[in-house]
Amino acid sequence: MKMRTVLLMLVIFLAGVATGYAVDGAAAPTVLPAVVESGTRVAPAAVLAAAAPAEDPIPDGLSEEERRQIRVFRTASASTVFITNVGYRRDFFSMNIEKIPQGSGTGFVWDKAGHIVTNYHVIEKGREFTVTFGGDTTYPAKVVGVAPNKDLAVLKVEAPEDLLFPLELGRSADLAVGQKVMAVGNPFGLDHTLTVGVVSALGREWTSPGGRTIKDVIQTDAAINPGNSGGPLLDSRGRLIGVNMSIISPSGAFAGIGFSVPVDTVRRMIPQLIQHGRPIRPGIGIHIVPDHVARRYGIEGVVVDEVNQGWPAAKAGMEPVRLTRSNKMIGDVIVAVNDQPIGSSDDLLDAFELAGVGAEVSLTLKNQGELRDVTLKLVEVNR
Repeated sequence: MKMRTVLLMLVIFLAGVATGYAVDGAAAPTVLPAVVESGTRVAPAAVLAAAAPAEDPIPDGLSEEERRQIRVFRTASASTVFITNVGYRRDFFSMNIEKIPQGSGTGFVWDKAGHIVTNYHVIEKGREFTVTFGGDTTYPAKVVGVAPNKDLAVLKVEAPEDLLFPLELGRSADLAVGQKVMAVGNPFGLDHTLTVGVVSALGREWTSPGGRTIKDVIQTDAAINPGNSGGPLLDSRGRLIGVNMSIISPSGAFAGIGFSVPVDTVRRMIPQLIQHGRPIRPGIGIHIVPDHVARRYGIEGVVVDEVNQGWPAAKAGMEPVRLTRSNKMIGDVIVAVNDQPIGSSDDLLDAFELAGVGAEVSLTLKNQGELRDVTLKLVEVNR
């Protein structure tokens, strides 16, 4: 009899635990459900939100500056994600396709639609991608758009909105050398880390994976280590001012010189990648002589090689450069756009991109030593 009573009580107790209640009516410990997605254990967002511990209080006795940095880091961490990149390789003997890790990096949430911004070189050569929020919630991602010439890329995840916290955008044009900056990322595959430094220099140039020169790059001494690429560079208020991309280092580790794509470039480029999958290139319908050829002949500016009929350049009367029978060179060389000097093809493309498709620009042309100005409307070009 006693044994049957004990067994009955045990069954009742276990039933109470299974339904989330103890036998005395008090709430029993909740066992968090989980799902497996692409081999990664992922807790549902609603469960995570319910089970997440309260944010740790900021310790007493800290300076206001330290308290502000802590708040900025905690806010930015919710927006910063870890990206993994997998490529394919065919086995030589079995001919089976194998998945090969290509690397990892950092990204950050752009909007509530699930767009994630990172560096192009973080996803380059990859075939599959995953995005991890908070260290343990992982979703597959697909590439939406890339801009190799700006070292930027956009991924998209189908994640619930309560995991998506876009960063506030600042302005890189307003930066000053010496102001404090913070970099958030996942160096060496570790969880979120914060490094602090200053703007060391402005207006730097860096060669992108696509071969173009990125202008107005931000230099900082905030440590940017392997895995930090694609992460946000923030000002002291937590606003995005750049996307961390590279370092100068003889050893491969951080040596005090890091570079970030300026947010003014990011702000202009990312909507194009989301909408079109590529940058929308403005132009006027010309082909130009390569810079090294122009320099060989001592020409300063961008030499017009061809003018496409029906395009803005042709309508404005621009002439391609050519040699006469007497070896006299005639034709147009672009030497300024909106009164800003143009010394290379990169300068010209940057000036057009800054203005954007549909904008009117003033070109200063040089032809046989004489200058003239023409006004044209920029249109979208494919090359």
